[in-house]
Amino acid sequence: MLTLERLRPGHADALLAFERENRQWFTRTISDRGDAYFAGFAEVHRARLAEQDAGACHFHLVLDTEGTILGRVNLVDVADGSAELGYRVGERAAGRGVATAAVREVCRLAAAAYGLRQLTAVTTLDNPASRAVLARNGFAVTGEVSITGRPGLRFLRVLGPRDAAPGPARDASPNPEADGQGR
Repeated sequence: MLTLERLRPGHADALLAFERENRQWFTRTISDRGDAYFAGFAEVHRARLAEQDAGACHFHLVLDTEGTILGRVNLVDVADGSAELGYRVGERAAGRGVATAAVREVCRLAAAAYGLRQLTAVTTLDNPASRAVLARNGFAVTGEVSITGRPGLRFLRVLGPRDAAPGPARDASPNPEADGQGR
């Protein structure tokens, strides 16, 4: 079983370790974050938390039962009831249904906790695993897109009342004080 935790200041060290450990793995299918991301990670983390506090984004860590980070699932550019979905799963968790389950849960949170009505996503044509995750979670192709010079597809999922049904994730409320986790 996995859980989603809303990004907090205390996640910084474990998150940086996860990103470093999986950097080469991620660059096989998505663009590299670049050296500046890693060199300035503390500031990047603070900036992400500020975006989240402002309601512009919702960042989540995907954790296993022991609290180890397996991946990330994020909702960015939140506006007018919509957001763009992004996710990444580390190499050791790939192919185990982690991304599918995490995307399913963040769709529930998007509707139930964040009041969103639709989600968009993009992925490259050479990333069939990501396309499969989106398809399994009810995303439909809406067009073609170029992602850092690579051909890709844009997806859309309209969220409805059934998306707001309770799910297994914990600690993902938009108000960390409400779930007892604090900042």
